[in-house]
Amino acid sequence: MSDQLPITVRGKKKLDEELKRLLHEERPAVVRAIEEAREQGDLSENADYDAAKERQGWIEARISEIQGRIAGAEIVIPSRLSSETVIFGATVTLMDLELEKEVTYQIVGPEEADVSEGRISIMSPLSRTIIGKKVGDVVELSTAKAQKEYEVLGLKFVD
Repeated sequence: MSDQLPITVRGKKKLDEELKRLLHEERPAVVRAIEEAREQGDLSENADYDAAKERQGWIEARISEIQGRIAGAEIVIPSRLSSETVIFGATVTLMDLELEKEVTYQIVGPEEADVSEGRISIMSPLSRTIIGKKVGDVVELSTAKAQKEYEVLGLKFVD
Protein backbone atom coordinates (compact mmCIF):
# COMPACT_ATOMS: atom_id res chain seq x y z
CA MET A 1 0.00 0.00 0.00
CA SER A 2 1.38 3.38 -1.03
CA ASP A 3 1.68 6.27 1.40
CA GLN A 4 0.92 8.64 -1.46
CA LEU A 5 -2.45 10.35 -1.61
CA PRO A 6 -4.27 10.27 -4.94
CA ILE A 7 -4.95 13.46 -6.86
CA THR A 8 -6.27 14.03 -10.37
CA VAL A 9 -4.36 16.03 -12.97
CA ARG A 10 -6.94 18.84 -12.50
CA GLY A 11 -6.32 18.81 -8.75
CA LYS A 12 -2.53 18.98 -9.15
CA LYS A 13 -2.87 21.85 -11.64
CA LYS A 14 -5.06 23.72 -9.15
CA LEU A 15 -2.45 23.24 -6.39
CA ASP A 16 0.38 24.29 -8.73
CA GLU A 17 -1.51 27.49 -9.63
CA GLU A 18 -2.19 28.32 -5.97
CA LEU A 19 1.45 27.67 -5.04
CA LYS A 20 2.68 29.90 -7.87
CA ARG A 21 0.30 32.70 -6.79
CA LEU A 22 1.39 32.42 -3.16
CA LEU A 23 5.10 32.39 -4.00
CA HIS A 24 5.11 35.11 -6.67
CA GLU A 25 2.26 37.42 -5.64
CA GLU A 26 1.09 36.93 -2.06
CA ARG A 27 4.48 36.41 -0.38
CA PRO A 28 6.13 39.49 -1.96
CA ALA A 29 3.03 41.60 -1.21
CA VAL A 30 3.02 40.67 2.48
CA VAL A 31 6.76 41.35 2.75
CA ARG A 32 6.14 44.85 1.33
CA ALA A 33 3.26 45.35 3.79
CA ILE A 34 5.51 44.38 6.71
CA GLU A 35 8.22 46.77 5.50
CA GLU A 36 5.70 49.62 5.18
CA ALA A 37 4.33 48.92 8.65
CA ARG A 38 7.87 48.95 10.11
CA GLU A 39 8.44 52.36 8.57
CA GLN A 40 5.52 53.69 10.64
CA GLY A 41 7.58 53.34 13.80
CA ASP A 42 6.48 51.70 17.06
CA LEU A 43 5.51 48.10 16.24
CA SER A 44 4.02 47.30 19.65
CA GLU A 45 0.72 49.00 18.81
CA ASN A 46 0.81 48.75 15.03
CA ALA A 47 -2.26 46.85 13.81
CA ASP A 48 -1.04 46.89 10.19
CA TYR A 49 2.18 45.19 11.23
CA ASP A 50 0.34 42.59 13.31
CA ALA A 51 -2.08 41.85 10.48
CA ALA A 52 0.72 41.57 7.92
CA LYS A 53 2.73 39.23 10.18
CA GLU A 54 -0.36 37.06 10.74
CA ARG A 55 -1.00 36.95 6.99
CA GLN A 56 2.64 36.05 6.39
CA GLY A 57 2.35 33.14 8.81
CA TRP A 58 -0.75 31.86 7.03
CA ILE A 59 0.91 32.18 3.59
CA GLU A 60 4.04 30.32 4.72
CA ALA A 61 1.96 27.55 6.31
CA ARG A 62 -0.14 27.16 3.16
CA ILE A 63 2.96 27.09 0.93
CA SER A 64 4.40 24.33 3.09
CA GLU A 65 1.11 22.43 3.08
CA ILE A 66 0.81 22.59 -0.72
CA GLN A 67 4.43 21.58 -1.26
CA GLY A 68 3.94 18.60 1.04
CA ARG A 69 0.71 17.61 -0.68
CA ILE A 70 2.32 17.78 -4.13
CA ALA A 71 5.39 15.84 -2.95
CA GLY A 72 3.18 13.12 -1.49
CA ALA A 73 0.72 12.96 -4.37
CA GLU A 74 0.07 10.10 -6.72
CA ILE A 75 -1.37 11.60 -9.89
CA VAL A 76 -4.34 9.62 -11.16
CA ILE A 77 -5.67 9.97 -14.69
CA PRO A 78 -9.25 8.68 -14.47
CA SER A 79 -9.57 7.92 -18.21
CA ARG A 80 -6.71 5.40 -17.83
CA LEU A 81 -8.49 3.53 -15.03
CA SER A 82 -10.74 0.53 -15.29
CA SER A 83 -12.62 -1.09 -12.46
CA GLU A 84 -15.83 -2.94 -11.78
CA THR A 85 -16.02 -1.16 -8.41
CA VAL A 86 -16.10 2.47 -7.31
CA ILE A 87 -12.55 3.80 -6.82
CA PHE A 88 -10.81 7.18 -6.66
CA GLY A 89 -11.32 9.07 -9.93
CA ALA A 90 -14.52 7.26 -10.86
CA THR A 91 -17.58 9.17 -11.97
CA VAL A 92 -20.52 7.48 -10.28
CA THR A 93 -24.21 7.84 -11.04
CA LEU A 94 -26.42 7.14 -8.05
CA MET A 95 -30.14 6.97 -7.51
CA ASP A 96 -31.32 8.65 -4.32
CA LEU A 97 -33.95 6.05 -3.48
CA GLU A 98 -35.92 8.36 -1.20
CA LEU A 99 -36.17 11.25 -3.65
CA GLU A 100 -36.07 9.03 -6.75
CA LYS A 101 -33.49 11.41 -8.19
CA GLU A 102 -30.28 10.62 -10.04
CA VAL A 103 -27.05 12.32 -8.97
CA THR A 104 -23.61 12.01 -10.53
CA TYR A 105 -20.32 12.67 -8.76
CA GLN A 106 -16.65 12.19 -9.52
CA ILE A 107 -14.57 11.09 -6.55
CA VAL A 108 -11.58 13.42 -6.26
CA GLY A 109 -9.03 14.73 -3.76
CA PRO A 110 -10.07 17.18 -1.04
CA GLU A 111 -8.47 20.18 -2.80
CA GLU A 112 -10.58 19.81 -5.91
CA ALA A 113 -13.91 18.82 -4.39
CA ASP A 114 -16.81 21.03 -5.45
CA VAL A 115 -20.27 19.53 -5.03
CA SER A 116 -21.82 22.19 -7.28
CA GLU A 117 -19.58 20.91 -10.09
CA GLY A 118 -20.23 17.26 -9.30
CA ARG A 119 -16.90 16.51 -7.59
CA ILE A 120 -16.85 15.07 -4.07
CA SER A 121 -13.86 14.46 -1.83
CA ILE A 122 -12.65 10.93 -1.29
CA MET A 123 -12.83 11.86 2.40
CA SER A 124 -16.57 12.66 2.28
CA PRO A 125 -19.05 10.33 3.98
CA LEU A 126 -20.72 9.51 0.66
CA SER A 127 -17.42 8.60 -1.02
CA ARG A 128 -16.42 6.43 1.91
CA THR A 129 -19.77 4.66 1.67
CA ILE A 130 -19.63 3.91 -2.07
CA ILE A 131 -15.93 3.06 -2.48
CA GLY A 132 -15.68 -0.61 -3.41
CA LYS A 133 -19.32 -0.91 -4.47
CA LYS A 134 -20.51 -2.20 -7.87
CA VAL A 135 -23.30 -1.17 -10.23
CA GLY A 136 -26.54 -2.47 -8.74
CA ASP A 137 -25.37 -2.26 -5.13
CA VAL A 138 -27.57 -0.36 -2.68
CA VAL A 139 -25.76 1.55 0.08
CA GLU A 140 -26.99 3.24 3.21
CA LEU A 141 -25.48 6.55 4.27
CA SER A 142 -26.06 7.65 7.83
CA THR A 143 -25.33 11.24 8.75
CA ALA A 144 -26.21 13.33 11.75
CA LYS A 145 -29.10 14.83 9.77
CA ALA A 146 -30.54 11.83 7.96
CA GLN A 147 -30.29 8.32 6.70
CA LYS A 148 -30.29 7.91 2.92
CA GLU A 149 -30.16 5.00 0.55
CA TYR A 150 -28.51 5.13 -2.84
CA GLU A 151 -28.30 2.60 -5.63
CA VAL A 152 -25.18 2.61 -7.77
CA LEU A 153 -26.53 3.00 -11.33
CA GLY A 154 -23.41 3.66 -13.34
CA LEU A 155 -19.67 3.89 -13.23
CA LYS A 156 -17.33 5.52 -15.75
CA PHE A 157 -13.80 6.82 -15.88
CA VAL A 158 -13.40 10.20 -17.55
CA ASP A 159 -11.01 13.08 -16.94
